[in-house]
Amino acid sequence: MEQNSAAAEFGLMFTPVGLSAESIISEARTADRLGYHSLWVSDHFIPAVEPERDLFECLTTMGALTTATERIRLGTIVICTAFRNPALLAKALCTLDHLSNGRLIIGLGAGYREDEFKAYGYDFPPVPERLRRFEETVQVIKAMLVEPRATFKGRFHSVEGAINNPKPLQKPHPPIMIGGGGRKVMLKLVAKYADWWNFGGANPYFDELLATLKEHCRTIGRDFSTLRVTEVVNVCLGRTEQEAREKYRIVEASGSRSLPNTITGTADQVIQDFQRRVAKGVSLFLMHFPEGRTPETVEYFSRAVMPAFR
Repeated sequence: MEQNSAAAEFGLMFTPVGLSAESIISEARTADRLGYHSLWVSDHFIPAVEPERDLFECLTTMGALTTATERIRLGTIVICTAFRNPALLAKALCTLDHLSNGRLIIGLGAGYREDEFKAYGYDFPPVPERLRRFEETVQVIKAMLVEPRATFKGRFHSVEGAINNPKPLQKPHPPIMIGGGGRKVMLKLVAKYADWWNFGGANPYFDELLATLKEHCRTIGRDFSTLRVTEVVNVCLGRTEQEAREKYRIVEASGSRSLPNTITGTADQVIQDFQRRVAKGVSLFLMHFPEGRTPETVEYFSRAVMPAFR
């Protein structure tokens, strides 16, 4: 197995659908013990498939994980900014950063599932308005995280002399991750506000969008090297090629939107696929396993793949 790959880190996507509280804590502790970089909790109210199944809320789940783990970083993938008052959200995020001893990563998004918005009584405006609201929310949050008294007046959100103490442990604030590939709006927001960009390295437009993002950074005078590139991937890792193909069929049958971002093969083959993404500039992978985060799968990946990227 090759051991000369460029450095990269690996996190686990952690949508707690159908899990008990005890199972959530147990899985988080296993990932922490095995040396994964991060756990990423999704912010949904209703499962996209089998909507009647149990699903815990994002921020309160994160609160439990801060005390159940010791080293692993904790991220949101991603907080829907339309669901919470931005000033209150900033307060909650500061609290999580302290409870975790500075391990929080703030993933933010504008929201896209109309069924959740309507079921829970939220307006679901057209995309342009959702993005305008999103930008104002990010501005409020950043102000609340760093300014002694935050003041912001926008069309949709405002704060006036808002005190938010204690400030986060991470300075100037926990990293903010924004995803998406909209050339005219979203990539400009990434360049302006984000510390990390989340997008699919296997997307056929990745190189073009990366160039666009670099240009947006140049336009505002930002050094692109200060922006970390992350990617959500399905990983179909098998001890044999046949086992890997069987796992791939699970992803295929699910109709997953991230099917193009699927890595399939034995450990050596998976390492080579990750290497190609690292060569494009991706340095953190947020992973789904089609068979679920079973202890066997999570441990095998940590032993067979992760050491090649340290």
